[in-house]
Amino acid sequence: MSFIEIDNLTVTFRAQGREVRAVEGVSLSVDERESYGLVGESGSGKSTILRAICGMAPVSGGSIRIAGKVLPAQRGRAFSADVQMVFQDPYASLHPRHTIDRTLSEPLAIHGMPDRDARVVQALVDVGLPPAFRFRYPHQLSGGQRQRVAIARALMLKPRILLLDEPTSALDASVQAEVLNLLSRLREEQGLTFLMVSHDLAVIDHMCDRIMVLQHGRTVEEISRDDLAKANMNTPYARSLFEASADRMLGSTTEPAR
Repeated sequence: MSFIEIDNLTVTFRAQGREVRAVEGVSLSVDERESYGLVGESGSGKSTILRAICGMAPVSGGSIRIAGKVLPAQRGRAFSADVQMVFQDPYASLHPRHTIDRTLSEPLAIHGMPDRDARVVQALVDVGLPPAFRFRYPHQLSGGQRQRVAIARALMLKPRILLLDEPTSALDASVQAEVLNLLSRLREEQGLTFLMVSHDLAVIDHMCDRIMVLQHGRTVEEISRDDLAKANMNTPYARSLFEASADRMLGSTTEPAR
């Protein structure tokens, strides 16, 4: 049994008498501790799939299971303890008037967890930030530092799954490499399962074991990391995405995590 199972997922948005089918009949499975990538152009439905898992998109068909259990309509605290999301824009995802300490402490308070000060300090250390950063505000941090805080917040409840929605696309190239290496290290150390969205195959190649290519809300094909390295794709669309990212994949700026 796979850890994450999505079967024939359909997401339909309705407004002013119109229907828009954002995702249509998508199925995938992700093993525990695997990193699985969703790639495609804007509007391909990849981020909508993550939002459907979180209960933030209107599912009109299909099912979503985690550890063999169908997700309830209301996700609740048990879900948030198991599944967390890291968003694209770290500045928009952090409250500008809350200190980093308050941001990281809030999920602990909601779930009634003890030793909050020690947990906050350890979370900052885990993502490579000094403990003194807990008393700063988001505007006092760089983009890369803010995303590290967002990752720390996502990990405060020790989830088993991270949903990563373009987590480095708003960052400079050199900072992207640092954050990707950080995520890889944390996945290894904490036994995390990743479901990661990107429009950039170079990022997906660095992070993911398997990749699903999406277009117009539908599955185009699934590719293994080995097939991606060999440019072994079956569809013209997947090949066009590869060609757009090939230079960065062959001459990646990422370095092994230190």
